[in-house]
Amino acid sequence: MKETLIIAGFGGQGVLSMGKILAYSGVMQDYEVTWMPSYGPEMRGGTANVTVILSDKKISSPIAHEFDTAIILNQQSMEKFEPLVKPGGVLIYDTNGISRHPVRDDIEVYSIDATSECAKMGQSKLFNTMILGGYLKVRPLVKMENVMIGLKESLPERAWKLLPMNEEAIKHGGEIIKKR
Repeated sequence: MKETLIIAGFGGQGVLSMGKILAYSGVMQDYEVTWMPSYGPEMRGGTANVTVILSDKKISSPIAHEFDTAIILNQQSMEKFEPLVKPGGVLIYDTNGISRHPVRDDIEVYSIDATSECAKMGQSKLFNTMILGGYLKVRPLVKMENVMIGLKESLPERAWKLLPMNEEAIKHGGEIIKKR
């Protein structure tokens, strides 16, 4: 098993955190893991992406030019990364802020309306874990207990009180993701 994943969006959407949670989760399952962030100097509001590779064998390079899965959170990332999903791969996108929806028919496409769901809940900080839940529904490569360990490891101690809410957001994300 080897999963090469790109998560891409704006800084402040939790892109890097989502990748870190998956990386920690993979380590907990004894996978070989890489976590390679990329972001502009402006951070919040600028583009950000992270490549995560999870594998049960040694990983030869952390650099990827095509992906098994892409999680897309803004239009710029859609334009850049949709063409880089391998045929037969998966593209997951948040419907908010996407003006041109995916057009490829050689990949599985899923949408998740996490922005609206988080707004209804009044909890915008749960956005990335809700997206993560959608991903885990489609690609259940790591166990929920390991995701929760990864989440706890990636959050500062002062935020641990939010772990139950994040767990619910992950579960809800799995419920609201839709296949095209």
